[in-house]
Amino acid sequence: MQKLIITAALVGAEVSKADNPYLPISPEEIGIAAQEAREAGASIAHIHVRDREGKPSQDKELYRQAIEEIQKRTDIIIQVSTGGAVGMSGAERIQPLSLRPEMASFTTGTVNFGNDVFLNSLPQLETFAEQFEKYGVNPEFEIFDVGMIANALALVKKGLFPGHLHFDFVMGVPGAIPATADHLLFLINQLPAGATWSVAGIGKAQLTMSVLGIALGGHVRVGLEDNLYYRKGELASNTQLIERVARIAREMDRLLAEPDEARIMLSLTRSKYY
Repeated sequence: MQKLIITAALVGAEVSKADNPYLPISPEEIGIAAQEAREAGASIAHIHVRDREGKPSQDKELYRQAIEEIQKRTDIIIQVSTGGAVGMSGAERIQPLSLRPEMASFTTGTVNFGNDVFLNSLPQLETFAEQFEKYGVNPEFEIFDVGMIANALALVKKGLFPGHLHFDFVMGVPGAIPATADHLLFLINQLPAGATWSVAGIGKAQLTMSVLGIALGGHVRVGLEDNLYYRKGELASNTQLIERVARIAREMDRLLAEPDEARIMLSLTRSKYY
C-alpha cells in the first residue's frame, strides 16, 4: 500500500472567522497554517484566498502573496483552487493558474451546492483544461458526483492531461453525492488503472471518510474548508484535524508521505515558483 498523502484544506470559501477563529485569512496566516500542516503530517496544502475583509477572492496577487508566505516557510506541495466561490465567473476563478503552481483543483461538472448551483459547463471545462495545459499545472480532479469522473476522462480522451491522473472525492455536500462507504467504493470503481484518489468528507462525515480512505489505500483531505469541528460542539484547528488523521494512520500501520515522496507518487515536477 502506498504511503498516505494528507491534503490540508486550510481556508475554503464558505466559512469565516466568526464561524471558527482558527481559520487562516491573511497571506501570512495561510503561510503559517501551511507550515503547521506540514509539521503535523500533511504533504499538500489546498488553498483559497480572502480579501482584506475576509471575503473569498480569486485575485492572482493575493494568491501570489499566499504562495510566497508558504514557500518561505515549508516545502509542502501547494495546490490552488480554481473553484473559488459559487457565483464567480470562469475567468475570475482561473486567475491563479498563471502563477504556475504545482497543482490546482479542477471541478469537472455542475452540481447543486446547498441552496446554490456550482456551474461548470462542458465548454468551460475545455477552456479550463487548456489553461492547465498552457501553464503546466497538474490537476486534481475535484469530484462532487459520479458524472464528473466521466467528464474528466472525456478530457483525457481528447488528449489533454496525458500524465498521471489524481482525483479527490468531495462527499457529503448537500445536493451532491452522500458520504457513505457504498458511494465511495462506487466512485473508486469508476477510475482508470493507475489513477490515485483522495477523499474529503464534509462536516461530521470527515472522520469516517478519512478512516475509509486510509483503509482502502487512498489518500485523505481534511481541514477547516470541509469541517469546523473536532467533535460535536468543539471547534477544531487545521492542525488538530491533520494530527488526528496522522495518528489514526500510524495506528493502522499506514506510513505518511513526505512532500517530496508525494511529488513522486503524483508525478509532479517541482519547479521554483515565479
